[in-house]
Amino acid sequence: MFWWIRFLFFSAIAAFFLEFGVEEMVRAYRVRNPADFLASFFSASFIILISATLLIAFIWRMIMRGKEKSGEKLKETEDEKGDV
Repeated sequence: MFWWIRFLFFSAIAAFFLEFGVEEMVRAYRVRNPADFLASFFSASFIILISATLLIAFIWRMIMRGKEKSGEKLKETEDEKGDV
């Protein structure tokens, strides 16, 4: 149970930073100074890249863990049917 809470928490943090990166990207296009635009644009892109990758990785691990758990339950029921 603790494992799921921890990964849901990590996923929420990654989603927060993904939203922050998108907002920063929108703000970058409102900047008038080209140097500030480039700095803001690349920092927003980096934030989006890392947070989206982490979010996908956390979701992937949760899906694999869920499949692993359901696979164990299926094996147990098949073993019980074979014993009868």
